[in-house]
Amino acid sequence: MNYSDWIGFIGVSILLVAFFLNLSNKIHKDSMAYIIMNIVGAGVACFASCLINYLPFVILEGCWTLVSIYALLGILRK
Repeated sequence: MNYSDWIGFIGVSILLVAFFLNLSNKIHKDSMAYIIMNIVGAGVACFASCLINYLPFVILEGCWTLVSIYALLGILRK
């Protein structure tokens, strides 16, 4: 595995752990932990997609990151 593979693996792993924790009712979808894991995981995966020049996943992970940031801002406003 090369550098971009490792970065992508880390980002996707963070997203999958967040998803599993949510499905197993360990964290709620509106919790700070879940949202931050989504921001970090999607951001890292987006960066990895940029490194390999794969635009569909740059768009997907970039949007995922932005939507998660929007959710975080909603929590912080409360």
